Amino acid sequence: MSDYGHDLLFGTFITPTNAAPHRVVALAQETEAAGLDLVTFQDHPYQAGFLDTWTLLSYVAARTERVHLSGNVVNLPLRPPAVLARAAASLDLLSGGRFELGIGAGGFWDAIEAMGGRRLSPGQAVDALSEAIDIVRGIWDADDKSRFRVDGAYYQVAGAKRGPAPAHDIGIWLGAYKPKMLRLTGAKADGWLPSLPYLDLSRLAEDNAIIDEAAQEAGREPAAVRRMLNVAGQFGTAGDRLLSGPPGVWAEQLAALTLEYGFSTYIVMADDPATIATFGAEVAPATRELVAKERAARATVPGTV
Repeated sequence: MSDYGHDLLFGTFITPTNAAPHRVVALAQETEAAGLDLVTFQDHPYQAGFLDTWTLLSYVAARTERVHLSGNVVNLPLRPPAVLARAAASLDLLSGGRFELGIGAGGFWDAIEAMGGRRLSPGQAVDALSEAIDIVRGIWDADDKSRFRVDGAYYQVAGAKRGPAPAHDIGIWLGAYKPKMLRLTGAKADGWLPSLPYLDLSRLAEDNAIIDEAAQEAGREPAAVRRMLNVAGQFGTAGDRLLSGPPGVWAEQLAALTLEYGFSTYIVMADDPATIATFGAEVAPATRELVAKERAARATVPGTV
């Protein structure tokens, strides 16, 4: 049982289709109107049917006021890390501290290569992501007036000026599934951001343990890594699948994931305004209430967390 004690956050995962761009923006605004905390978009720059995610994030930031924004997850192989760092800090400054950096190592290598990217093996891609995280944080460190230099196996920075610093401590969240990526998440990231449809639920405790061990080896507390989850399901009559039923069932199941496995951010994969509204008005508050009640009960029992 691993409840890391984080406050609960809720958001949306919206498809950035370019067939109806203003509908995509409207769904982001629906996310904010529903009282949710976060709006995210997948990033596949090689997908001709999608808007460019970075351009979309910038536009949505200008059309919203409160909600935080992130790629889910940004495609590193087609976005050089030093430039990405400046873009992220700039958007954070422009949005008043509302940007977070979900980032991935890449996976669709034929499409990445077709767009001019470099093909890497899975292991190489994780190593490249590790270098990229160091570069992003180095560029953000505007208090250090020295020129920034990195001579990595995959990325080089030859004396770049640092900055700008973001408006707030931008979270770096990794989409990770396999052990090497999970270890990198524990060692260097602020959040673990997998998608429920691709997770093996029987391995959740083991996955958490890998992250926790890597965090401790890096001199960090395991709770420094927020556990996040993209979720998909259906509202309606209760079914035998996870997140299939009325909002109360969703809340019970999400609360269990928080209390047993430490997840504290739930991002619904939906392009439907009614689903977004229900998630914000019914699922989020009910989940928070259930978790708060159980945490309070555990706090009265010595030796429980």
